[in-house]
Amino acid sequence: MSEHPGYPTALGASSLDSITLLGTDLARDVMGSVGFGELSFWLATQRRPTPGETRVFEAVLAALADHGFTPTAIVTRLTYLSAPDSIQGALAAGLLGGGSRFLGVTEDCGRFLHEVLARVEGGLPTDDAGWDALALETVSAHRAAGRFVPGLGHHVHKQGDPRTPRLVEIATEEGLVGPHLSLFVAIGRVHEQVLGKRLPLNGAGVCGAALADLGLPLELLRGFALLARTAGLIGQLAEELRHPVANDVFLSVDLNNRPVPPDPFVPPPLPAAGDHPSA
Repeated sequence: MSEHPGYPTALGASSLDSITLLGTDLARDVMGSVGFGELSFWLATQRRPTPGETRVFEAVLAALADHGFTPTAIVTRLTYLSAPDSIQGALAAGLLGGGSRFLGVTEDCGRFLHEVLARVEGGLPTDDAGWDALALETVSAHRAAGRFVPGLGHHVHKQGDPRTPRLVEIATEEGLVGPHLSLFVAIGRVHEQVLGKRLPLNGAGVCGAALADLGLPLELLRGFALLARTAGLIGQLAEELRHPVANDVFLSVDLNNRPVPPDPFVPPPLPAAGDHPSA
């Protein structure tokens, strides 16, 4: 008879009378002693963060938790209106909306900055002038290629996102301003020279830079944004229970729809045979 395969894990494991987590006794060493933000960092990296790292990480979670009636909040409330027996469905609906326009910018910005830094030859800059030169080169290249710089611009905070300077301040106080934040802040200083207008560095972008500087896996940066937003969506549902608005949102659309003639989709024309790249 063959033996069962082994499945090693440093995360949660249970025996008859104990639960271990990250090499510690969950009940004795974690519960009541480790905050949820610190534990989340620890679970993702399998190393316990320093107090400074925990402060920056939890500041990111606070920055991303809730922004009012965003699409993620609205769809959560509407899903709960439709299926009040499925709290998990309402939360999932909101989290599934975390994409390139809302929440996903955190990961997009972190990856973008990391890719720029990985291409630098001869060592990273050591002063503001060097960071500004790298930022100017980066923004110019993106402008020439017709691409947007992740983390630049905000639909509401057009004069400046209040989360950005505060998170940079916290990271500075903890000695945790690394290359990602340094490059991001430099982009904020120089982009107007290329774009011809001043755009704010948005909070989602600065969160991505800060998380990347903490050494968190780039592939998980959106996950941390979703972790933060889960708390916000629970708050949205709690408020919906006390002061419901979802039905008003639904009726404002349903009672104000306007019938129009069909607008058939017309496929774009195919290229002529001589225009085909392989021709």
